[in-house]
Amino acid sequence: MAPPRTDGATPGFVHTRRLTVEWGDCDPAGIVFYPRYFAMFDASTAALFAAALGMAKPQMLRRFGIVGIPMVDTRAKFLVPSRFGDEVAIESRVTAFRRSSFDVSHRLLRADGALGVEGFETRVWAARHPEDPERIRGVPVPEEVVAAFARPWPPPA
Repeated sequence: MAPPRTDGATPGFVHTRRLTVEWGDCDPAGIVFYPRYFAMFDASTAALFAAALGMAKPQMLRRFGIVGIPMVDTRAKFLVPSRFGDEVAIESRVTAFRRSSFDVSHRLLRADGALGVEGFETRVWAARHPEDPERIRGVPVPEEVVAAFARPWPPPA
């Protein structure tokens, strides 16, 4: 039996993605241009789902018959800047599943452990609308997906 919807409870699975800040991520002041963090977080969400489900995004879309997991709300708290060449880690987790939407939080940590940015997303599990294929609509997140995020992480030895 799959675990219940979280409705705000924190699922157990956390994924960490490490990267180096590139020259193209930075503005003329030499710090990361804030929209680049949202691109980093988007890639981190894809990596989170790939790790939790054991499949890349194209396979996930085919397997579950969806067109994607579009973002419908996002925000961030910018605490400490990152610069060209910085090594950072982005910790990502789903913090809540609802019927057809879910929340993701991201924490960008610098190599010195400082929390640089916190990011927050709300996304929708989206499929083509059955009456109009030009439109999309939210559909229920499969219990298999919810269960993949509910398991403890790291797994017990």
